[in-house]
Amino acid sequence: MRRPFDDYLSRLRKALIGADPATIQDALSDAEEHLTTALEQALEKECGASPESVLEGIVQKYGAPEEVAAAYKEMEAMTTSALIRPRAAGPKSPVRRFFGVFGDIRAYAAVLYMCLSLVTGTIYFTWAVTGLSLSAGLIILVIGLPFLVLFLLSTRGIALIEGRLVEAVLGERMPRRPVFFRRDLGLWGGIKALFRDRTTWLAILYMVLQLPLGIVYFTLIVTLVAVSLALIVEPVLTYVFFLPMYQTHGHDFYLPGWSMPFVVIGGVLLLVATFNVARGIGRLHGRYAKALLVKGE
Repeated sequence: MRRPFDDYLSRLRKALIGADPATIQDALSDAEEHLTTALEQALEKECGASPESVLEGIVQKYGAPEEVAAAYKEMEAMTTSALIRPRAAGPKSPVRRFFGVFGDIRAYAAVLYMCLSLVTGTIYFTWAVTGLSLSAGLIILVIGLPFLVLFLLSTRGIALIEGRLVEAVLGERMPRRPVFFRRDLGLWGGIKALFRDRTTWLAILYMVLQLPLGIVYFTLIVTLVAVSLALIVEPVLTYVFFLPMYQTHGHDFYLPGWSMPFVVIGGVLLLVATFNVARGIGRLHGRYAKALLVKGE
């Protein structure tokens, strides 16, 4: 069913070409909700008026598509500068970029996200698998369809929360609000739109995949950090606490004294490399999350 302001939304979408997909989703959702609500209220007050005549005044108050798009692009620029993505003052050599990772907040944020991903992945996976299983089992009953609809709506809410987490921790711009659902479609039309929207199923896919990714992220970061710190403090463990490097078959093995500087240097290099790897994974995961959780046009 075509609405009077669909042309406005099309013009707004064209005016937003080149903007971040998350910004486009927010702008279109805000415009659709505002125009829908304002049009319904205006038609209630002015009985007999045509939607086209009422819409003209609403659009004038809301702003032309080009003006709205310019405002959202300006807001996007301000938001991007506020995210944890500081711009480099100038070109840096590969060596400076490698060892300067400890001064980059993105690296610490990525390490934090990789540690949290095991918890969030477990929650997401459990919710998705349980919801799909119960929906499949209850679909033959009267409560089956309402339960499935509620489950699908919950996954979209979880996707929005995960998007906010990704933006806050990884610095990747994500939607600030959910996609607006058309009220003119009715109950059954809204249910069909929910099923047809690919972002619903992509959100479920993201939730399922987050558990194996969380296991990999958590295992990788904990193992690398633990090994790095163990190598760095090896001289203290050996000469202060008299702990061996490793034990096997009742025999203690100690590293020779001349190797200790190389062990410490190796631990520092491994720790620096770990933070660089974490920063790269954080950047890649942010793009991956945007590909699955942001509505494509």
